[in-house]
Amino acid sequence: QAPDLPTPHPRTRQCRCPLPKKMIKIFGVGRGKRAEEAKDGEAEAPAAKKKQPGEIRMQKELDEMELPPQCQIHFPDKNNLMNFQITISPDEGFWKGAAYTFVFNVAALYPHEAPKVKCETKIYHPNIDLQGNVCLNILREDWKPVLSISSVVYGLLYLFLEPNPGDPLNHEAAEVLRNNRAEFGRIVARSLRGGAIAGHVFPKLV
Repeated sequence: QAPDLPTPHPRTRQCRCPLPKKMIKIFGVGRGKRAEEAKDGEAEAPAAKKKQPGEIRMQKELDEMELPPQCQIHFPDKNNLMNFQITISPDEGFWKGAAYTFVFNVAALYPHEAPKVKCETKIYHPNIDLQGNVCLNILREDWKPVLSISSVVYGLLYLFLEPNPGDPLNHEAAEVLRNNRAEFGRIVARSLRGGAIAGHVFPKLV
């Protein structure tokens, strides 16, 4: 199931909150970074096999990518641009002050196939279940090749600003948010302090 959002990714455009004034340019993640390392004395790796179209597209996106200051990107293997982590640290809303890591796995067919995204950090959220599955329309039925990793990042960031209880993965959280927003805020605050909710213990994040 996914939030019933129009496309392409209008959630970000319709957000009432102003977009961050300062953007972080992703520079030197791919070819540039490896070239710098080689210049520093490291022998360059042997010529790799021919890149898949998805890898070429990812390289182009990374060369041009700008992330809002609440988001950071990390590559566990700098030679693999198709698997990486995005950490989001909301600066407003229920989850302000915490940090959540999302794992991205990008297929060779990208952008004709949506990236697979999972939340590694346990969270009490109507649109992210306790196993880390994320309910976001552009990751599923509304994905289009014109969208990008940046579109997904902004979609995830929007879920922290405006959680959608109308089409949830965590139905219990959604019901609380629908019926009593203040109580939902208290439960989220308890989860951020490492408390237990309905028998599930959450990591201490603030």
